[in-house]
Formats: sequence, structure tokens, C-alpha cells
Amino acid sequence: MARYTGPKHKLARREGVNILDKNSKTLQRRLTLIPGVHAKARRKKLSEFGLQLRAKQKAKNVYGILERQFKNLMTSVAKKRGNTAELLIASLETRLDNLVYRLHFAKTRFQSRQFVSHGHIRVNGKKVTIPSFAVKVGDLIELDSKIQAYTEIANLLKEELPLVPFVEKKATVGKLIRMPQIGDLEVPFDTQLIIEYYSR
Repeated sequence: MARYTGPKHKLARREGVNILDKNSKTLQRRLTLIPGVHAKARRKKLSEFGLQLRAKQKAKNVYGILERQFKNLMTSVAKKRGNTAELLIASLETRLDNLVYRLHFAKTRFQSRQFVSHGHIRVNGKKVTIPSFAVKVGDLIELDSKIQAYTEIANLLKEELPLVPFVEKKATVGKLIRMPQIGDLEVPFDTQLIIEYYSR
């Protein structure tokens, strides 16, 4: 299963988005700085294509998806009827690894992906090890009892963190109650630029 294994701080700095979900002051300061020793001298105003490319790269890095998988997702979204931007967000947000993160079963999307691939997540009572598994409305997502014993996870489950509007949670069981919409989230990238990139 292909995944990004390089330094994640570099991705966060390049995109200017805290994809690590850490609140350290050092990271927050670095997000405002351009990567590279001579970056300020090299930085130029982006072309229209450059803006589209950066939006696409930001979406990929935020959700932890590689190029081929993201392209396939966009191809399937383009074939569906409806608002393409809404369908894109819905497809990204209903990935199993993302919903594990949204339900606060894991601190980051990277950690939630690991939980899924290691078999710590059950959907409707069955173990699922595919991070890109498309969760449907009404599906129940459950954290395996073994992983709950870890102190870090036990402490995370005790915290009463706010949930996004399209999920609900009771203890270690979460549920997708409706399809996500753009208005439910603060989307850190321009979906229209991504659509334009793939419609060239």
C-alpha cells in the first residue's frame, strides 16, 4: 500500500497548513516561513497553472493521498451528477481514515491511517484495513478494544472535543449521519482550482 514516508514538517511548511495537528509554537512560526535557504529570493508570483497545481498538492497532502489515487478519485467524482466541489469534499471526508480522525479516535490523519491499516478499526462490526474505504451514511465505526488500552488513546477518548456536523459519537463508536458538505468545514484549499486543473 503506497503512502508518503518522508518528513511531514516539510509538507506542512510547503503548504502553510498544520497537517500535523500539533500546537507547538515552533511549528506555528515555521508555517509562516517559506522552505529553503534562498526561498524568499526565488519566490515568484504563481501563474494560473501554478495556483491550480498548489491547490491540488495541498489537498493531497492534507488528506495523505498520493497522485494516482487522487487522480482516480477526481475521475470518479467528475462522472457523478451534482456539484463537483461538494462531491470532491464528500469523497475525501468519507474515507475511513479521515472519519477515524474526525471522530477523535486518533490525533492526526497519519495516526488514523495507521490504526486502519493495522486492523484496529471496525466498520459495522467487521475489521477493515483499507484507509481509503468509502464509508456510507449510517455505517458504524468502532475502535478495537485492544487499542483502547493504550494510555494515549484512553486519554484522547476522555477529552470532549467538538465534532463535525456530519458525524455522531458515543464512547468508542461513531456514525456517519449524513454526507459532508463544504459548509461543514474550513477547507484549506480552493476546490475550484483543483477542478480546473483536472479539466485541462
